[in-house]
Amino acid sequence: MGKVIAIRGATTAESNTKDSIVEATKEMLEELVSANDLDIEDIISAFFTTTKDLNTQFPAVAARKIGWEFVALMCSHEMFIEDAQPMCIRVMVHVNSDKDVKLINNVYLNDAINLRQRGFEPKTD
Repeated sequence: MGKVIAIRGATTAESNTKDSIVEATKEMLEELVSANDLDIEDIISAFFTTTKDLNTQFPAVAARKIGWEFVALMCSHEMFIEDAQPMCIRVMVHVNSDKDVKLINNVYLNDAINLRQRGFEPKTD
């Protein structure tokens, strides 16, 4: 393998329940793997964050459930920003790859697609 690349993903959970957090995260990770034609053996690590309104389950549980057995995982809460997307789960996945970083497909699902439409800046009204 040539280098380590980072792939971003984000999604939203429907509610602050263990099942909702795991299901939303599984969907995001499966789409991220598919969109980038990844082999799980090439995934080095994944760093998850959640907004503070999601606190009933670690998103990393979803990674283990889909077979990321030997991937290093970390979870954290994001800082509070007043107009930030609520119920949001984000991930940065580090992968061994020969791909050109310009060809990477970051994945934004559910209400997290708003993050790409408005950028990462909160409203400043």
